Amino acid sequence: MSVTRLLQRQILPLDRDSDVLPLYVDNQAAILDADKYEVGSDKTAQALNNAQIRQSINDGTQIHPDQIESRTALRIQKSERLSLGTYFNAFPASYWRRHTVVDSVKLTVSLTGRGASVIVYKSMANGRSQRVDAADTGTDPEGTFTFDLPLKPFVDGGWYWYDVVASDEDAVITSAEWTAEVPDDRAQHGTVDVCVTTMNKPDFCAKLLAQMGEDEALRPYLDTVFVMEQGTKKVVDDVEFPAAEKALGDLLHIIEQGNLGGSGGYARGQLESLRKGTATYALMMDDDVVCEPEGIIRAVTFGDLAKRPTIVGGHMFSLYAKSRLHSYGEIVQPWRFWWQSAPGVHGDWDFGARNLRSTRWLHKRVDVDFNGWFMCLIPRKVIEEIGLSLPVFIKWDDSEYGLRAKAAGFPTVSFPGAAVWHVPWTDKNDALDWQSYFHQRNRFVAALLHSIYDDGGRMVTESFSHQIKHLVSMQYSTVMLRHQALLDVLAGPEKLHETLATQLPAVREMVKEYPDAQLKADRDEFPPVRRHKPPRKGKEDTEVPTSREVKLAALKAPIRQLLKPRELSKEFPEAELAAMDNQWYRITKYDSAIVSMNDQQGAAFYRRDKKLFNQMLKDTIKIHRQLKRRWPKLAEEYRSKLSDFTSPEAWEKTFEPWRESDGNRS
Repeated sequence: MSVTRLLQRQILPLDRDSDVLPLYVDNQAAILDADKYEVGSDKTAQALNNAQIRQSINDGTQIHPDQIESRTALRIQKSERLSLGTYFNAFPASYWRRHTVVDSVKLTVSLTGRGASVIVYKSMANGRSQRVDAADTGTDPEGTFTFDLPLKPFVDGGWYWYDVVASDEDAVITSAEWTAEVPDDRAQHGTVDVCVTTMNKPDFCAKLLAQMGEDEALRPYLDTVFVMEQGTKKVVDDVEFPAAEKALGDLLHIIEQGNLGGSGGYARGQLESLRKGTATYALMMDDDVVCEPEGIIRAVTFGDLAKRPTIVGGHMFSLYAKSRLHSYGEIVQPWRFWWQSAPGVHGDWDFGARNLRSTRWLHKRVDVDFNGWFMCLIPRKVIEEIGLSLPVFIKWDDSEYGLRAKAAGFPTVSFPGAAVWHVPWTDKNDALDWQSYFHQRNRFVAALLHSIYDDGGRMVTESFSHQIKHLVSMQYSTVMLRHQALLDVLAGPEKLHETLATQLPAVREMVKEYPDAQLKADRDEFPPVRRHKPPRKGKEDTEVPTSREVKLAALKAPIRQLLKPRELSKEFPEAELAAMDNQWYRITKYDSAIVSMNDQQGAAFYRRDKKLFNQMLKDTIKIHRQLKRRWPKLAEEYRSKLSDFTSPEAWEKTFEPWRESDGNRS
């Protein structure tokens, strides 16, 4: 026996925001297979190819927002052609073929308008497009057309989509749906507990809650919406909250607890969802995102029809440039044990300049190790088997969880058509500030748990190199935090839960004495630039160096640390460097400098300290030697205790102070 399930429907942005329209509708319908050139073997050819594939094909023609007639209906002006081969409306056939029980789909398109035609296309993994079928209304004022489409030819990649062409009068796509016949035991859709961790972003969070609560199509899929409130600026006090509370009603549960970071917030959501036991999935979602509610429905539907319990993640677009894609699929590179885009994936891709259909790399299926918890759907069965998040405050909790699930036989799929808009990583400064402690510690904890190489592959060597780079760059607070992170790793996993609520204030206290961590918002609070002599041959410090100059800087940087800092540099900065220009090969020329931060909120006065450099260098060598020597036993210890510190029982102990106070609001 089988039943029909709706997999995906045509959707349009209700707010008619022109910035997001390229993700829903494509006015460049005639352009196909734009990337017909091949990537060369050398770096120059690859750089040229990358530049070419980013080149805009948008001719400036705009779709007027008034053409959007409803959430599902779009008007095409007479004699015009529009394509629904877009991020939110094309059908990601290869993902359905690879991971689900679905083997064929049916596309049903309803049109009004005499002479209007619908044309169905498919693509292959290499991006080549093929016309599949077509139909038209002829002399009738309206028509509904169905197309039976197999998924067999999508092993490595490919999409289905449709274009609509209007004749001598306007045409309207009143609806379009992708359905499939599925086993009757998959007839009912699952439900989801949405878990939102929030920290002093009440306006963002309240708007997100209202957005989910006001979407009528999403509501049947919602079991509970948990908000883990960890801040002092409460979401319940925001002017937008009453609307959110009214929209969600008794589905909304506010849980107040101390600041336990993202991992503590999400773990609480996972625990509450697990203990309640009524939802099929728990969805991790950041508080400072704008979501596409339909994406949650699609993620649940995909999870329902997956061959095995599967983590289904969404993609991330920029909150500030809404057609720009920043996270499409991520892996942990095993030798370096560092997160990065999957092979072939381009970061910061602008759909407003280059459409999906003409971009080859978007047609190959992307397989991932994990998905960021800005939007990530986890089946309850997975949580029951592998436990909750690592107790690591922030950083690496989502990637480690993906690796842990993968080892247990549960894949992660970063699923096209499910997405949020979020502040992109490029606008953050977390490699240098207090967050560098958590980057370093948690990366090593994750590597000890999951690295397949002896001594973690390149981990220890790369960490040592980074410490030297930070040292010669006068980033002493970062060096100190990374040292402390490794010392805490060497101490073993026992204190991860114990220090979860206290580590952040401790880390912030550690860096107060270091000049590079003392940020000031006003540039005039720093002394003016003075230097003992002008730049050599008048060269600007921001000029792009040659490879020879970079190598020379690498040789000179450690040697300069043997010299005393220039006397004038102790009181006056020798230069000012913008965040984008703060590269080690530039800053090592100076004994002091004013350096602005990536978030553009302030700057710091860097000063070279020979005595401090020497002491920190000795500590760096000692700590990394110890880490290398102890790696095998340390890895064995962390792996043997993993289930202990990720278990619901361990987390319940950590949450005890707040569970007993019963500060929850339902």
